[in-house]
Amino acid sequence: MKKIVIHRAGSFDQLKVEEHPDLKPATGEIKVTMHAIGINYADVVIRWGLYKSAKEFVGWPITPGFEFSGMVAEVGTGTTGFEVGQQVFGISLFNSYATEICVKPDQLYHLPSNMTLEEAAGFPAVYMTAYHALLQLAIIRPTDKTIVHSAAGGVGSALLQLCRIKGIETIGVVGSTHKIARAKEMGATHVIDKSTQDLWPTIKQIYPTGPDVIFDANGGESLQKGWDILSRGGKMVSYGTHTILPKESGHINYLKLATAWLKAPRFNSLNMNQRSIITFNLSFMFDRKDLLKEAMDDLIGWIDTGEIQPLAVTTYAFEDVAQAHRDLQSGKTMGKLVLVV
Repeated sequence: MKKIVIHRAGSFDQLKVEEHPDLKPATGEIKVTMHAIGINYADVVIRWGLYKSAKEFVGWPITPGFEFSGMVAEVGTGTTGFEVGQQVFGISLFNSYATEICVKPDQLYHLPSNMTLEEAAGFPAVYMTAYHALLQLAIIRPTDKTIVHSAAGGVGSALLQLCRIKGIETIGVVGSTHKIARAKEMGATHVIDKSTQDLWPTIKQIYPTGPDVIFDANGGESLQKGWDILSRGGKMVSYGTHTILPKESGHINYLKLATAWLKAPRFNSLNMNQRSIITFNLSFMFDRKDLLKEAMDDLIGWIDTGEIQPLAVTTYAFEDVAQAHRDLQSGKTMGKLVLVV
């Protein structure tokens, strides 16, 4: 088998394609031969050595990857529900950047008839993140007015679709004009293009009393400005720090990172003013099988009925993983990026 291994933190050249022994499923495991692997911004952060769960659970060397699709190649003893030859997709706690993987049955799902293997490989991480943020943490109401940053990206697009299902008014924020149509297609009630519009005054025009929920993967200044305009009782859901990390360079500028960290907003119970902040990293929730099952049961049901749709995917050859990371890091992409074996 082949897998992509990172031996130490660094730039794109740290993504090494290596030969390793073929896997054998243990009792209660299923071996899947990969067809496609979803790429997430978390994988970029792992490459930089900044992803907390990667440092805590694995260390170096590490094979990134949280989602995949392919075909059942072998079923370990004591395992039911899947047969050799079935098309499947699934989730993992790292190790998906490989040509095969062994997982437990509760990490695996049968491929819906209206999804391709490429689409399925890019489905679980962003939709489960969106579901957890929207329906298991923020617990929004139909009258809530929301802001979704990076609205044409993976999690942003998923959030817009889930908000549309729940009948919630949304502002989708995008960073360039060519992303406006995608945000509208995904369900945004309003779209603000930061490249041509003054973001925060425009938000105040649309929501004079402020948004009730903000979904923010940017961090930094965006987090503070969003916090300042929240409505009374409003919620800030923070799940990333994209704006303080490099877009072009493969290396971290630690001086710039430290400066951004010092400028980051600080929160304490004395100045919350009837507002709240929620932060999470879904990889730390991997052992909460009840929450993961609830999310995937609903999400697959909505896929089956057509209420949500898989995101458009851009495919890369397995060996072109460095270019895929470069493109994702740039912030210019839309939908999902997927490696194809």
